[in-house]
Amino acid sequence: MSYLSSTVPRVTHVDYVQGTLDTLLDDPAALSLRETTFVVVDLETTGGAPDGGGITEIGAVKVRGGEELGVLATLVNPGVPIPPFITVLTGITQAMTYEAPPIERVLPSFLEFIQGSVLVAHNASYDVGFLKAACARHGYRWPHPKVLDTVALARRAMTRDEVPNHRLGTLAAHFGTARQPTHRALDDAHATVEVLHALIGRLGSFRVHTLGDAIEFAKAVTPTQRRKRHLAEGLPHVPGVYIFRAADGRPLYVGTSGDIATRVRSYFTAGEKRARISEMLAAAETVEPVECAHSLEAEVRELRLIAAHAPPYNRRSKYPERVVWLKLTAEAYPRLSLVRAVAEPEAAYLGPFSSRRSAELAAAGVHDAVPLRQCTLRLSTRTTTPACALAELGRCLAPCEHRISAEEYTERAASPFRDAITGDPAPLVDPLLARIRKLSDAERFEEAAVVRTRMAALLRAAVRMQRLSGLTGIAELVAARRHRTTGGWELAIVRHGRLAAAGVSPPRVHPRSTIDLLRITAETVLEPTASTEESERILAWLERPDTRLVQMSAGWASPVRGAARFRDLLQHAENAASGKDSTESS
Repeated sequence: MSYLSSTVPRVTHVDYVQGTLDTLLDDPAALSLRETTFVVVDLETTGGAPDGGGITEIGAVKVRGGEELGVLATLVNPGVPIPPFITVLTGITQAMTYEAPPIERVLPSFLEFIQGSVLVAHNASYDVGFLKAACARHGYRWPHPKVLDTVALARRAMTRDEVPNHRLGTLAAHFGTARQPTHRALDDAHATVEVLHALIGRLGSFRVHTLGDAIEFAKAVTPTQRRKRHLAEGLPHVPGVYIFRAADGRPLYVGTSGDIATRVRSYFTAGEKRARISEMLAAAETVEPVECAHSLEAEVRELRLIAAHAPPYNRRSKYPERVVWLKLTAEAYPRLSLVRAVAEPEAAYLGPFSSRRSAELAAAGVHDAVPLRQCTLRLSTRTTTPACALAELGRCLAPCEHRISAEEYTERAASPFRDAITGDPAPLVDPLLARIRKLSDAERFEEAAVVRTRMAALLRAAVRMQRLSGLTGIAELVAARRHRTTGGWELAIVRHGRLAAAGVSPPRVHPRSTIDLLRITAETVLEPTASTEESERILAWLERPDTRLVQMSAGWASPVRGAARFRDLLQHAENAASGKDSTESS
């Protein structure tokens, strides 16, 4: 074999039609291993870390379907002295590389040679690291090819009983390759080609047939992932919901994606490291796809399925009934009460809160701002009841002793809370801000932070409720969004904050006919029944810049001086609580 050192060699080609990864398939990872074009590369270097230099020789062999398609081989002037022990190991001397081209002259030919191919190397991180560093140093764009490492493949496909280690020489001897590694780049590349083909011959027994399968197989996937990866086969590449089911049909986990097949396949890759998902995969026997018209329908169906079945491996949205509301009781001297549902239309409610803790913080904020009574007795306008300590401290108007009339109590204590729910929360926010300033001026910063947290909980609930009320009060709303691939329209019919129908109109056809059909078949919704999470998902979809409102049964509005005007204050309070606000006093 001859190594040309004075000039960069031309790539030698066998007659073939180059089929690159980006032209053969929309999904290159789905290409079968037999149809994949590999470039097997090996480098000899001066040792050390990759810094853009130090390469003494490049050998690369292009193969597809067991046939050799081309070879590139050259010595490279490393630009630095070659250590004696490297010369002993490889046989490459300083004199041999003296007239060889530097790496910046070799890179254009090499990058052209690997274009559209999968890069293969033995211990690929080493070779690829040197090549990437050289490209970066000399101003060449690294093409980011897919990379397959024969060391990783051997670790997964072979046992310790077969080979004591996974060195190239050990594997070549085990498989009896015609070309043995010699610590010269082209010899080692040819040996790696034969090892690669031998390993590919074993992959079929592991259900590895495509390039994507091989790349994932080479990673540190668990035996369970490898055994159950067939569950991802045959799923549609469409938006929707997927349900992992146990042998008895019980839903174990529900998820959503814009591409069901791709998302489910990711559960069987090395990137999936969640312990609970590994446990779920061990119990799963089938994956059921539920195709949806678009992403909004998929998100809503996911929420409803999780709420209906409470799958054991889903964490979020499992128990929507566990939300908490703050209720202003309907009595002569109202008070705040924590309840699980909105049961009395005549009462005022704030919420929902995701936890009892957040509801209690908001209630404490209300009590800091206005003198609502905190006792739980039902007070009479005819008979008195002994006052509690809060009355003596001036924190309660003592309606129990009739020190205040029911009308005045409502005006001073109850009305500000009602206004905060449906209109202006300033009567609650202003006293809290004044209290925070007073505590800060007195350098009682910890107490000020407590009041700030309570104010944030109260504002967060008010902003959320007023946003949702604007949507849930509309009997019917039709919205459309341009489909990003087909050119048609994603359509949604929303009734009282609940998704009643979803569809996609055909491209180059006016969507009105599809809308009329959806309205006829849409779910009947006479009052707000959707979960808060569902209405919020719909709101997020409607508020996207590319979503268009087609028609509404009533106007969609928010209070002019509503809670939304305090959004900046809320953001400031939340940032301060999380330590992100550098202006916070300390």
